Amino acid sequence: MSVQSVEWRQKSVKCLRWRPRAEPLVLTLLIVIIALLSVAPFLRLIWTALAPQGTPEVAHLLRLLSAPRVVTATLNTLGLGVAATLLSLLLGTLAAWLVALSDLRGKTVWVFAFILPLMIPPQVTALAWLQGLAPGSLLATLFHSLGLPWFAPGEQPLYSWWGMVLLLGLHNAPLVFITVRAGLRRLPAELVEAARISGASPWQIAYTVILPLARPTIFAAAALTFVASVGNFGIQAMLGIPARIPTLITLVYQQLNAIGPTALPNTAVYSLLIAVITLGGMGISGWLGGRRDVRVSGSLRPWHQPLGRARLPCEAIAWLWMLMTLLLPLSALLTTALTRGFGQALNWQTLTFENFQQALWGYPAISQAFLTSLALTSVAAVILTVMALFLAFFLSWQRTLLVRGLWFASELTYALPGIVTGVAALLFFLRPLPLLNVSLYGTYWIILAAYLANFLALVLRPTLAGFARIEPALDEAARLAGAGFLRRMWDILLPLVAPPALAGALLVFLTALNEIQVSVLLVTSSTQTLGPMIIFLDEGGSAPLAAAVGCLMIGVVLLLMWLAARLSRHLPQGILPWQA
Repeated sequence: MSVQSVEWRQKSVKCLRWRPRAEPLVLTLLIVIIALLSVAPFLRLIWTALAPQGTPEVAHLLRLLSAPRVVTATLNTLGLGVAATLLSLLLGTLAAWLVALSDLRGKTVWVFAFILPLMIPPQVTALAWLQGLAPGSLLATLFHSLGLPWFAPGEQPLYSWWGMVLLLGLHNAPLVFITVRAGLRRLPAELVEAARISGASPWQIAYTVILPLARPTIFAAAALTFVASVGNFGIQAMLGIPARIPTLITLVYQQLNAIGPTALPNTAVYSLLIAVITLGGMGISGWLGGRRDVRVSGSLRPWHQPLGRARLPCEAIAWLWMLMTLLLPLSALLTTALTRGFGQALNWQTLTFENFQQALWGYPAISQAFLTSLALTSVAAVILTVMALFLAFFLSWQRTLLVRGLWFASELTYALPGIVTGVAALLFFLRPLPLLNVSLYGTYWIILAAYLANFLALVLRPTLAGFARIEPALDEAARLAGAGFLRRMWDILLPLVAPPALAGALLVFLTALNEIQVSVLLVTSSTQTLGPMIIFLDEGGSAPLAAAVGCLMIGVVLLLMWLAARLSRHLPQGILPWQA
């Protein structure tokens, strides 16, 4: 036997010795990380809410929940969630119908424009609409030029319950669109054609065939929208606090800023109540959507309904809707950013780029917040991508009860409102860590920990879709050849699953860079992030500077969406929500 053969056998033996130890080690590491970041903080949240002094205090909990301000905030939260969900269902279902089933022209551009509000941070959306309805906006100027009445300088119609419902419904309508469109695409054409042959009118087909079959996706979209509406801090804070309309999420924010021994326990109770409401809404929606079995058999050939003479009016209405709900508020935001004072009309005398200069270089807090968000988001995206790759491997080919538990923990953390994750992280990491005797509060690490807990599912889903396209025989062949677990992941699986994993990382980067729900309670004066900066600037009376920061945030969003779209040809269908 040659020396080379002996060396090859020794290497093979080493690989075989390493193989049994690598997979359990990686799985154990995933268990520890997810337990520390997701499970333990939520258990701490529950324990603090139920036993603030170390022992359960049911009487105190009932008194707190029955307080008038808590009851009012709870009713407002439920009302806003239900009303905004109904509005989002109406708008998103109609949009999904047009895109998935009709011959509407220009679908790619229209879908991108319809999805864009979902990618824009909600605080920027609220600021854009507030300035879009201000006395000096383009819409107000148009009304004045036509001799039509407009709101008085001291009036703002969005500072109301209906204003909050409107913006929440518009902001979350793309969630409904994405979910319902996926269901309508799976609608077998044979069923609709059979109904048409039987003499059913288009309206009868819609109400007796299409909508019943789309029922599970509609209720799934309702659950997503309800959770997003209840947990939307940006819109509720920027409209509800000035209008003095309390909700549970603003109550958490205001309570945590209070001083006293009951601040943290009360915040835990309010956060737990938000979690119960969101989980209850998801449960009711799932129950309603699953009451009837609507599974059908048929070909994958989708059904398309020609609009005929109604196509031109439908296209005009669709693009007019984009103009009213997207271009007008964003143009108002840009107008405010280019003027010296809020409410000024844009002309050559008032035009200035000083606000953008201040946002980029002249205001150290904004620059520091941007760099902090960029660094935290980049690190979180890298770590989550690595975690998702290994977790997706175990979920795809070794789905044990323990692995499914890890998947459930990541999905539950992502499903709950981000502010609940923030409160849980605050309560868990406020005290010094065991052995290290170091508290993470007031540092960048606590924000990073909250990001890792909240956004794992966002990169895990496309990574799982990538693993679903890989033949398990490839991994088995490499295993038989003596390749260890890490070697197989690096040489075989990673190249095949890299495109969807990279798309998931971009989605994490896109979501976390401008987020506010998770970090608004964790930032301090020395650890600011970009998302809460809009609210802080607006509360401080710097509306033009806040508008400039908002425009820059939208520019970053568009750049990231363009980068993700460049990868679309290498990705499974449905990974990027704005793909037509």
